[in-house]
Amino acid sequence: MRVQTQMDLDKPHEECGLCGVSGGEAAIERIHMGLHTLQHRGQEAAGLMGSVDGECRLHKDCGLVEQVFSRIPPSWHGRTSRAISHVRYSTAGGSLSLNAQPIMVDMVGHRVGIAHNGTLCNAASLRDELQREGAIFQTTTDTELILHLMARSLMKHHNGLIWDALEDSLKQLKGAFSLLLMTHDTMVAVRDPHGFRPLAIGDFDDGGYMVASETIAFNVPGARYLRDVEPGEMVIWGPNNAMASRRFAPCEKRAHCIFEHVYFARPGSYVFGDSVYEVRKRMGRVLAQESPVEADVVMPIPDSGMYAALGYAEESGIPFDMGLSRNHYVGRTFIDPGLVSRRKLVTKKLQPIAEAIRGKRVCLIEDSIVRGSTCRARVHTLRAVGAKEIHMRVSCPPHRHGCYFGIDFPEREALLANKVASDQLARALRLDSLAYLSRDGMLSCVKAFPPEAYCCACFDGQYPVLPDQLADSPLPE
Repeated sequence: MRVQTQMDLDKPHEECGLCGVSGGEAAIERIHMGLHTLQHRGQEAAGLMGSVDGECRLHKDCGLVEQVFSRIPPSWHGRTSRAISHVRYSTAGGSLSLNAQPIMVDMVGHRVGIAHNGTLCNAASLRDELQREGAIFQTTTDTELILHLMARSLMKHHNGLIWDALEDSLKQLKGAFSLLLMTHDTMVAVRDPHGFRPLAIGDFDDGGYMVASETIAFNVPGARYLRDVEPGEMVIWGPNNAMASRRFAPCEKRAHCIFEHVYFARPGSYVFGDSVYEVRKRMGRVLAQESPVEADVVMPIPDSGMYAALGYAEESGIPFDMGLSRNHYVGRTFIDPGLVSRRKLVTKKLQPIAEAIRGKRVCLIEDSIVRGSTCRARVHTLRAVGAKEIHMRVSCPPHRHGCYFGIDFPEREALLANKVASDQLARALRLDSLAYLSRDGMLSCVKAFPPEAYCCACFDGQYPVLPDQLADSPLPE
């Protein structure tokens, strides 16, 4: 397991991204285009498993999508009928190259591949159980557990019926899991019964289908959005590529991750039925209503604070301007796993535009504050170029609790809102004032589902599923 460091978690880490194609033409090319748009969900590793002339092949490595896909054997192109792919950030299992996905194994007469977005919160107990029965693990990820459960189920109960074995295995999982699985002639998409992480289905004019973590992946390849994979549903594309649905568990209570809207998802995506762009602008408007300020300019911290800042400016009537310029050739600081490289990235990523800042009262819009380290650095930068006042407005509530469903937050004690008293936060960050969007205000900005359909555990500690880590001890107040 990778050791977390202070700078490592100053922003919540995105989990992983999935993209799969079944049928139609040019499966690898379509996946390449789709997965590239999901690069923001993971930059450590990428991979693809494809059915090449009816035989499963695997290609994965550390690096960005463009780097990894450039090394796919040319002979695979035009001969691949279906494929699944993955970009990774290590929320569980560490950032070893062997943990890159998809994972491909041979089991009881089947060659099976799997890619996973999310985190299993009963992974430790399942691993212990399987190891006692003799299972040998090749990786340190929770994803491999699912394959071991399938193999055990195949041998004990299902006599070679692999998707029955998958269904049996899914019923043993707790936590967040959006999955893509495949054999040489079948692709399967799965979403956990709470629907923590998004997973959408699109189709092509030539009869092909695409499944992806966000609808933004459909745009460049030219797929049309059909619907989401429902919580507790398996969607199967068999040898004839007909789409079939199979429910493995009821959806008793939805628990969509609200942070997909606050921070993770691309603004051009629809997530959980809502436009991410519209939700973020509404968050800015509600934030302006709840926490007005006298300022000369509303300024986002690029890029994730952009649309909340637009909403804040529109609602408040304060002019919008860009005072921080992002160097897009520098990797995203929150997603880089190393302390040394992360510190370098923080200083290089955003550069101030003095003409937009000097002598002005700045209302700085940030999407979230976790540890506060990079926030302090940015405030220092604005002070250094002559900002008269700096007021920060944050488009979500304070983070006070960890996440066990696919987001790599630090321990509670390391979260800024738990280390510093509320009335001292502004002083700790060298701000003239600081205000957060309320929980109710945040939830008022999503429209497709009622507020109770969203997981806000990182803000309020109300976990939809009790993780193994907390089962033997009460949650802190």
